[in-house]
Amino acid sequence: MGLTPLDGFMMGTRSGSLDPSVVTFIEGEENLTPGEMNEILNKESGLLGISGVSSDDREVTAAAENGNSRAILAHEMLRYQVAKFIGGYVAALNGCDAIVFTAGLGENNAKHRASICAHLGYLGVKINEDVNNETIKGKENKISTPESKVSVLVIPTNEELMIARDTKIIVEKL
Repeated sequence: MGLTPLDGFMMGTRSGSLDPSVVTFIEGEENLTPGEMNEILNKESGLLGISGVSSDDREVTAAAENGNSRAILAHEMLRYQVAKFIGGYVAALNGCDAIVFTAGLGENNAKHRASICAHLGYLGVKINEDVNNETIKGKENKISTPESKVSVLVIPTNEELMIARDTKIIVEKL
């Protein structure tokens, strides 16, 4: 993320990075105020805006599996954007030892991980499809093959626990 959560790849309702001129173009074409445009970029874009189905990836996945072309497009765009960001960070870091998938999308959607990793073949990334498909819903695993030049891991998060720990630290300082 940058100044706001809009930067980066698209999320459930957020647009992700885009050409800044898109904002003023859409505002002009649709006669929108900056506040209305902000609402669209933060709450009506991303998976929801592209798929037209939901901001919840589980619902977008179900729609894609049923052949919904907008849901399929939303997933293709998301996977491409994530791979592009990984590639950018690999370039900035001048290499990569490991790629870690975590949180909702990273932990629970083997198809996302497989597609993203397919874009990273130039790095020597190779995943074990069987292990990848078995690693969902809170499971931790290394999903890359022994031949992979980059380790690929799935590590579950516990965001609620981290929020509770951080809150405890803040409250104790008061």
